[in-house]
Amino acid sequence: MNSIMLSLAASFLSAVIVTLVGLPLIIKACRYFEYFDLPDARKVHHKPVPRLGGLIFLPAAVAGLFVASWTQVLMGGEGFVFGVSTVAMTFGGLIIYLIGLIDDRYGMKAVHKFIIQAVAAFILPLCNLVIRDLNGLFGLHQIPFWVGYVLTVIAILTIVNAINLIDGIDGLSSGLCILILLAYTVLLRGNPAIAALDIAIVGSLIVFWCFNVFGKVGGLKIFMGDAGSLFLGYVCAYMSIKSLMRPIAPVDCGEEQMLISITLLFIPVIDVIRVALQRRFTGHGIFEPDKTHIHHILMNAGLSMHTALVCILSLFLLICGINYALWQCNYHMPVIVLTDVAIYALICGVLMLSPGLRTSTGDS
Repeated sequence: MNSIMLSLAASFLSAVIVTLVGLPLIIKACRYFEYFDLPDARKVHHKPVPRLGGLIFLPAAVAGLFVASWTQVLMGGEGFVFGVSTVAMTFGGLIIYLIGLIDDRYGMKAVHKFIIQAVAAFILPLCNLVIRDLNGLFGLHQIPFWVGYVLTVIAILTIVNAINLIDGIDGLSSGLCILILLAYTVLLRGNPAIAALDIAIVGSLIVFWCFNVFGKVGGLKIFMGDAGSLFLGYVCAYMSIKSLMRPIAPVDCGEEQMLISITLLFIPVIDVIRVALQRRFTGHGIFEPDKTHIHHILMNAGLSMHTALVCILSLFLLICGINYALWQCNYHMPVIVLTDVAIYALICGVLMLSPGLRTSTGDS
């Protein structure tokens, strides 16, 4: 096993250990201080559940990076050196993490939360982490810097909120992020520090996912809360943009790499776009919560929570498989993306027209 693989394994295992130790302590603290996600008409769950599980993601990531770097040194290599964009991501991620924590504990208006997210989103382009080429998406290639800057900020905000808002049933947001960040671990393995960060968060998420999905209420069950989902969204946004930058990109920063990022984030992003448009067209505010996300549609069609989870994760894998097959058949990115949209629209349309579908509003 070479030094990079060993450092990644060390990062993963250290994050797993930190999470295994930390989550039960967070659960005990939530019970002591009565920090619960309380059930109401908008929620899927029916009993109070501790909601600060996402607090562990950042410490686990830091522990994983530290152990991975130390392992590299022990193997005779050099410790990790972080660039300006990584430092910027750390600062922006900390802002997102703290805002999520405040929202979990005290509550924040959606508009205020969005404004602070925008501040964090503006940080990354300032460090030259900017989308400058759409590689044929919408028929566009090179774009002006200011257009790329605005597009990058919009992309970050969209991804952050997509991961946050799809966190409506057990294991969904964390399950998607496990798959997304595992893919980026492989894709960005040319940068050991970035890969170590990804695999550390994957390790932490796997432990959390088990607590969240299989834990019993009153036992080890816990929600990640906004601190966790917003932080994960920011990390996914950073990875999706970072993967397009030379020299880290696994391919020549062309149409293939753009398609990879779109594919990995398609499900949460298309869902939040559809929900926002649906709210607008039905006369509701974009920030007004309801029960129109894809997991709500599946459950309203009669599926259980765990079955809905399996269906959405399976849809994610299906989209990945279809996109790979279409790419191998030499279809261009616009055609592939439109195919994805058509598949998603067809599935949602069929489900929403299913007999017995209940129209309801509530948790976003």
